[in-house]
Amino acid sequence: MTKTFRLTLAVIMLAAAILACTLPGGSGQPSSPNEVETIVAATFQALTPAPGTEATSIPEPEAPALFPHTLYFMNNDGVGNAQVFRLERDGVTLTQVTAEPVAVKSYDVSPVDGSVAYVVNNQLLFVNADGSSRRVLADGGPVDPNNEFATSMSAPVFSPDGQTVAYGMNGVNLLAITSGASNLVLPTNPGDIAFGAPPEMYLPRAYSPDGTKIVVMVAIPNSDGISSGIYNIASGTLTRLSGGDGARLCCVAQAWTSDSSALYVGIPFLGMFGSGLWRVDAATGTLTTLLPTEAGGGNYNLADEPYLAPDGQLYFFFASLPAPDGFIDNAPLQIVRSAVDGVTGRTVLRPENFGMVNEALWAPDAGFVITAMSPDASVYEGGALQLYYTDGSKSMVPLAPFVKQLKWGP
Repeated sequence: MTKTFRLTLAVIMLAAAILACTLPGGSGQPSSPNEVETIVAATFQALTPAPGTEATSIPEPEAPALFPHTLYFMNNDGVGNAQVFRLERDGVTLTQVTAEPVAVKSYDVSPVDGSVAYVVNNQLLFVNADGSSRRVLADGGPVDPNNEFATSMSAPVFSPDGQTVAYGMNGVNLLAITSGASNLVLPTNPGDIAFGAPPEMYLPRAYSPDGTKIVVMVAIPNSDGISSGIYNIASGTLTRLSGGDGARLCCVAQAWTSDSSALYVGIPFLGMFGSGLWRVDAATGTLTTLLPTEAGGGNYNLADEPYLAPDGQLYFFFASLPAPDGFIDNAPLQIVRSAVDGVTGRTVLRPENFGMVNEALWAPDAGFVITAMSPDASVYEGGALQLYYTDGSKSMVPLAPFVKQLKWGP
């Protein structure tokens, strides 16, 4: 195809597009033949290179971005094994990142380059963002059936600079990506093994944005003691959480503030744990109750997936409901926005009820939230991938039928 022919074709197509835009309602006839000639002439003149310059083709327009970052999650491959996938910023292009012969157990993604650390067969593996350069970072060896929890590798978490991966095995380990050196920095407390677990164990949950601290799950499997702590990397100390009306915050979403000074934690169910909303001081571990379990009048406060946005407002899922039998699960929560205290100016942002949300991932500016909506009450991990704009101006955007472990990439 000659340059002249390509240029002529581009002129015709662009002129047609411009013409369509000038017609009332996008259809109908031009007001006069001269109007068409004027549009085409102006278009051709705009596309004709100046003397002494080379004609170039018109670049294809980029697809509009739906996300500010790539989106990672787990889904089953063609033979039913859980693998790591990436959805590009257009919300359409899907890439399978891992291709293991067995199911991936857990993973995390580097916020710097999109590489992935994941656990398979009690090994910690690593691949680049395109799935290449697969290598073993750490090998946990055989799992001890008499001490299964401590000897099982789990919970990889990337540091904000992408240089270190924290993971769980016999406690909290820190592994340097470049050198491969791994150090057990917070060992599981020794003691008699009962019910396949040591008396106290630790698992990393999330780095602070500045990379100086790690939220750690503290579990005492032989009792009902289960909570969280904050591990200070520089001092090597674990600060246990305290206060908050005896709240035990372990297995729920925990969102750091951008300055790493605090965490917000919500519990949307009532029964084994008390429901409500708390702020955690990262330096002292002190919990401040924002929404107590009992709301008054026989109702209970339920809060989930809190996020302190750059606009200084707190976004979360919320409901206040009665619990005649002392138990609430899968409550019909709604997306709300409030001041940092969780109360002042609290406003419902959308009409939908979110009783089956297993996961939620906020846009960095809180302009939307992505949810994994469970298909029914028996599914406690993952669900349909859906996007909801928090200004309520647009309808829900369906993205995928089933995903789990949602994470932002770079």
